[in-house]
Amino acid sequence: MEAVRRHLLLPPAPLRPNPLSSLAEVEPSPVIIGGMVLDIHAKPSVPPHPGTTVPGMVKYISGGVARNIAECMSKLGTQPFMISVVGNDMAGDFLLKYWRSAGLRTEGILQADDVATPVVSNVFDGSGELVAGVASVEAVEIFITPSWIYRFRHHITNAPLVMLDANLPPESLKAACITAYESGVPVLFEPVSVVKSRRIAPVAEYITCTSPNEIELVAMANSLSPSLKYNFHKIEQFKEKADAVEYLFEMLSPAMFFLLEKGIKLLIVTLGPNGVFFICCKEHTNFMKDQRKKVQTDAFSRQLLEKMDGCFPLNSRVNLCGESSSRTCVFHLPAISASVISLTGAGDCLVGGVLSALCAGFDIIQSVAIGVAIAKASVESEANIPDDISAANIADDAQSVLHSAKVLWCN
Repeated sequence: MEAVRRHLLLPPAPLRPNPLSSLAEVEPSPVIIGGMVLDIHAKPSVPPHPGTTVPGMVKYISGGVARNIAECMSKLGTQPFMISVVGNDMAGDFLLKYWRSAGLRTEGILQADDVATPVVSNVFDGSGELVAGVASVEAVEIFITPSWIYRFRHHITNAPLVMLDANLPPESLKAACITAYESGVPVLFEPVSVVKSRRIAPVAEYITCTSPNEIELVAMANSLSPSLKYNFHKIEQFKEKADAVEYLFEMLSPAMFFLLEKGIKLLIVTLGPNGVFFICCKEHTNFMKDQRKKVQTDAFSRQLLEKMDGCFPLNSRVNLCGESSSRTCVFHLPAISASVISLTGAGDCLVGGVLSALCAGFDIIQSVAIGVAIAKASVESEANIPDDISAANIADDAQSVLHSAKVLWCN
């Protein structure tokens, strides 16, 4: 019936912005550019067997790295402006209906007739770990072009920050980076995957912050290093968490410091159950200072600010939040114990939590701790982004993270 409908009826007009909108004054909002994806999650109730089906649960979930981050920010009280694309099909209608129901803006989302909405099909094991997946996200590379991004130049230049995911084609990454960079807007790069993380190479000089996991970090460093190659060998079992953290720092620090040398100002390296390495480079601890006054906060953000007031890592020997700070430091922020249901949205929630907290006025280390707390809420939810997020719970968990934070290296 859908095929017949498409042949007989004119398709609905695609969502396109008013051509004069780029000239009008816009309310400053963080700009998120990247993929909106329909996630198909399959979780077997018994161990899977090759060559046959097994009983289990299959769900449609709104996904995509950039989309997940934007939704997370909205639930934390920060209203983002999303630039993306979906198809004029069932999956696209599903994503846009959910987006509108959340009260989020659609001017920057192109609904194109001649493209299939990006879809990712994932199969998980009983513990929520990804076993296999197939991604079809060509629409992002075809339709999020530099010309589409330039339509929203005013949103970008007026934003407190811009977040890009690596689903974007290289020419669009560069267009967005330069537009933001020339206006002094911080740019955050989300690697998405090992393969796509290498797209940072031509734009590293414009990037303020990036948030890779261990293998994405090494891939990014190698993409910028024509001669010296970096390696990472994961060891699954350690008797003590401290031993695992020490090993990870020893293995990853060459790649981390190399990225700082190449122009990255802040690094948030996610380590799964071992938490986060946060590296802050000298004067960039206050990179949001001039932008904070632009962003209005809602009741959730104000409640979180009140509960987190005065909280700072007690074990820290260095006040990285001081305006006179001129050091480069590496912190370890531990993960929080959680009852794991699904791990797919954890990294996106961590980034969304960090960005929302920065926009609300938190300092950078508090913001990373809030991101860790949001990631914990995510792994305890079936959805990529938890439906109910409690400011009190997030504040308690973030304070716990901060009180356990340690300085691993400082110079």
